[in-house]
Amino acid sequence: MQNLSRIYKNLIISGLVLSALTIPCLFCSAEEYSDDLNEMDSIEESAYDSSTAYINDIEILGSNIIKSDYILSKMSLKKGDLYDKDKMQQDLKTIYKLGYFTERMKAVPVKNSNGTISLKIIVEENIPVTDFTIEGNTVVSSEELMQYLLPLKGKPQNITAINQALEKINQCYYDKGYILSKIDSIYDDPDGTLNISITEGKINSISIKGNEKTKQYVIERNIMTEPGSVYNENQLKQDLVRLYSTQAFKDVNRTIEASEDDPDKFDVTIELTEQRTASVSVGGGLDSATGVFGSLGITDNNFRGRNQRISLTGMVGSGVLMSDSSILNKINYQAEISFFEPHFLNADNSLMSKIYYRDLGSYQIPLAMERRIGIEGTLAHRLKTNRRLSSTLTIGGEYIDLSEGDSAKISNLFNAHGLNIADRAKELEGGFFLKVAPGLSYDSRDSAINPRNGVVASVRFEEAFGLDGFNKTTGRLSGMAKKYIPIAKKSSFTLTGRGGLKLHGSNMPEVMAYRLGGPYTVRGYKVNGVGTGTSFIMGSAELATPIPFVDRLKVNFLQNLRLTFWVDAGTVFNPTISSTLFDRPNHAITAGIGLKINMPGVGPLSVDYGFPLTNPGPNGNRNGYFTFGVGDMMY
Repeated sequence: MQNLSRIYKNLIISGLVLSALTIPCLFCSAEEYSDDLNEMDSIEESAYDSSTAYINDIEILGSNIIKSDYILSKMSLKKGDLYDKDKMQQDLKTIYKLGYFTERMKAVPVKNSNGTISLKIIVEENIPVTDFTIEGNTVVSSEELMQYLLPLKGKPQNITAINQALEKINQCYYDKGYILSKIDSIYDDPDGTLNISITEGKINSISIKGNEKTKQYVIERNIMTEPGSVYNENQLKQDLVRLYSTQAFKDVNRTIEASEDDPDKFDVTIELTEQRTASVSVGGGLDSATGVFGSLGITDNNFRGRNQRISLTGMVGSGVLMSDSSILNKINYQAEISFFEPHFLNADNSLMSKIYYRDLGSYQIPLAMERRIGIEGTLAHRLKTNRRLSSTLTIGGEYIDLSEGDSAKISNLFNAHGLNIADRAKELEGGFFLKVAPGLSYDSRDSAINPRNGVVASVRFEEAFGLDGFNKTTGRLSGMAKKYIPIAKKSSFTLTGRGGLKLHGSNMPEVMAYRLGGPYTVRGYKVNGVGTGTSFIMGSAELATPIPFVDRLKVNFLQNLRLTFWVDAGTVFNPTISSTLFDRPNHAITAGIGLKINMPGVGPLSVDYGFPLTNPGPNGNRNGYFTFGVGDMMY
């Protein structure tokens, strides 16, 4: 019997693609060895002329494992046919091509007394496969690979079936990301055991090029792939995504070369192109709450080359747009300094801290002036059991001061609705609060910019301790879930659900109430235009699609621009005094159209026009409103 090491000594499997085989003798095809078959005494005929005789029966001799019926089904000559020598020769080639037999086969026509012939076909089966050994596999178990080989066991060796099994092994490695693995040899033992040796493609070294400002250890901690491990394309892609997500680089690539010391190992080079991360920005725009505003910001996304992010921003706004009668129209001042450490203690933790100051016409309390000063830190931890799931813990302190902005108008509103003006003091209640908020978040989106598939969800419990009056202590539970469904090649359909619930705190200050209406909740309404209350629930459905023909323009800004069509619906429960004063409907359904652009590091910027499908109340507008939003509020 031919030795399989001879068969495969020139076989190269690179990138898990099986090379075309040129295989001698036992495993050749009938076409390749037709000359050998023709030279054999493969058809023995009697002295009489058998070309005018009919076939009475066909008998297969020498086939022990392969069923005779299977062989007969592959032949063109059948019982009752006129015997044809050329067809018989072709049938022998067909039988040989099945792969189970040696080239030593023959057909013998035997004359019967009635003038017919009995056709005897003599074959010799290849030695059967009795067992398997697999060497060199470490990242894929032998048990998993055996499932592709076991169907061969007990059958005569068949090169076609063996090739198919090897291709399945290759595909198994490829599907798992081990694209450099290859089968480097296969040979058989005299007892019929097939021995397979695999080279999995280990990494000899990993080098980094192109970083000038960024510290070496910052890059290395984002690369989970290690020298000595088996190269996995899927894992390395995740490493490159992590590096790109640091926003320190404008381009991240990798090259792979066979090692000079060991051709079965590979050298990986991470090639980086750094981008300018420090910036000073001066800008302005329109926002539904702050009106016409101007801003100044100083930001560094790679502070000291350690991938830390520091930002100082200030903003001055003219006041609320759309003549919202419930919000005091006054100059709006906001300032914030933030610091982000993406690798706090270890790679699974990040820390965001900020200090802020806000002085504006209150969104929550009608016709009140609101000042907030706060400090908070959020620790996020990615769970090892599920890398898409993260836990968060936010701890912060906040001082809220509320003062009257238009006492005459407020008195008239209270009198018109038959309310006691003494309740105004409860509306203006602020104080010092210590906030502790644990949470969980899940993110399986395919992209942070214009996602088209996946889910993002979060749940958060916030306990606000009243430091200047424990009776103001409250606990709230809120959550959000968003499902992205791909449509066509570039569009997506999104379903969103949000909700919030006060769990305890009978004296919860109204400034902490949930609100619906505005660019971040129910669009097509003013800020708070649907109502404020201790609980809420809302949902949205949105179709986002590139603007026809515009997305074909080679302008990066336009590539991220999306046209949206949406429907929002929401309800507020246990409405506050403010909802009563302004006759807010406390529930609403709206529909609209908008433009959205997702910007890295900022989030979605959107301009929407929506109109109510339900009664907007006496202070609403049946024709709807424009809203302007920056970011995506997640309760």
